[in-house]
Amino acid sequence: MERALVLGGGGVTGVAWELGLLAGLAERGVDVSEADLVVGTSAGSVVGAQVCSGLPLEQLYAEQLTPPSGERPARLGMSALARLVWAGGRTRDAVRSRARIGAMAVAARTPSEASRRAVIEARLPVREWPARRLLVTAVDAASGEFVVFDGDSGMSLVDAVGASCAVPGVWPPVTIGARRYIDGGMRSAVNADLASGARRVLVIAPTSVAFGPMPRLSAHVAELRQAGSRVLVVTPDGGARKAIGRNVLDPARRAGSARAGRAQAAALADEVAALWA
Repeated sequence: MERALVLGGGGVTGVAWELGLLAGLAERGVDVSEADLVVGTSAGSVVGAQVCSGLPLEQLYAEQLTPPSGERPARLGMSALARLVWAGGRTRDAVRSRARIGAMAVAARTPSEASRRAVIEARLPVREWPARRLLVTAVDAASGEFVVFDGDSGMSLVDAVGASCAVPGVWPPVTIGARRYIDGGMRSAVNADLASGARRVLVIAPTSVAFGPMPRLSAHVAELRQAGSRVLVVTPDGGARKAIGRNVLDPARRAGSARAGRAQAAALADEVAALWA
């Protein structure tokens, strides 16, 4: 496998920033959306499904600038963060940690699954798995098992992306068959290790926050490089961080985040081109 694009989590502002960055790179002649493998976690699963849909990046970017009428505002406040860290940080066993987070997510008061599914559907212009290899991450809420969905999983793309975006304590776990699933970011905000085997890996990470037994992005990148991959990691610059703000679940900051991503691409285009070409 030659090239992998890894898209990390980061809320609605992360979706916007990633799409802005990708559109800005393409504008400068560096279209990374044609990767052999696309890995998407949480917000990155939305972007991954969108860029694999075949629609132009300019169109996907332009949609981020429109009023977010279908997006419900939410906040992962300090109390919710504290519950998340408390649930998952009391053990060094990663699977047990994720199971505790899953139990917290199942017990939390959230909007209905149906209402949340409608939001995810609205985000996806094409709701069938693409021909290109797309990996979407999630976590089994009961067992804590890390799960990777793809076109051969027998799961709908909408459900897979919804599961990957099911922030514990904010959005409801997604029911697929007899199981319930939560955000793939509870294993890692980026899950860059899934790009193992690719010669060149571009990691776009709105956030790389980790707590408790979560693997750090730096560790996954080191593993990839040790195995022979060339890896470039892109995170928001100062302007993008200001545009994103403190609440990554605030749809009102979507347009500004998209514009900031596009502006950041100007400084990155040569470096990304050197990796990708």
